[in-house]
Amino acid sequence: MNSQEFFLSLENAGATYNLGKSLGEILPAGSVILLEGNLGTGKTTLVQGIGAGLRIIETIDSPTFTLINEYFSGKIPLYHFDLYRLESSEIEALNLEIYWEGLEVPLGIVAIEWSEKLVYYPPDFLRICLSFSNVENTVEKTLHGRHARLISVGKLDLDLDLIRVC
Repeated sequence: MNSQEFFLSLENAGATYNLGKSLGEILPAGSVILLEGNLGTGKTTLVQGIGAGLRIIETIDSPTFTLINEYFSGKIPLYHFDLYRLESSEIEALNLEIYWEGLEVPLGIVAIEWSEKLVYYPPDFLRICLSFSNVENTVEKTLHGRHARLISVGKLDLDLDLIRVC
């Protein structure tokens, strides 16, 4: 399985939003984004940016209590999940694959908060780990403060040069 990894330093919440906006502008329908990070690290802010990149006109809120919010007003649909309050058996019963396969719903971008709770993964996805801690990347540089670690897995061809956070 192919994968590529990329680290970004995020100066503030605006940079997290801009990262999402860049992704919304370049990711094709059928893309799955698995979001990980502690409370307050910017998962919902990133999804709000994705919505802006897709030109979605509705307000994008966290689906913590509704489990999924679906947005159809943009150039492609956005499906926003939050698995925080769910157990493994409840997650499995959601049949999330219908969203990334596009068989029962129109293909769009699937963004899943608290994705580390997933029981199974799609074949292709972009994992984004958000945090405030320090991390050392592969060229021995340390990123301080907010940062994002992007890991593209499978056939998702992501041109990292197109990602903007400023």
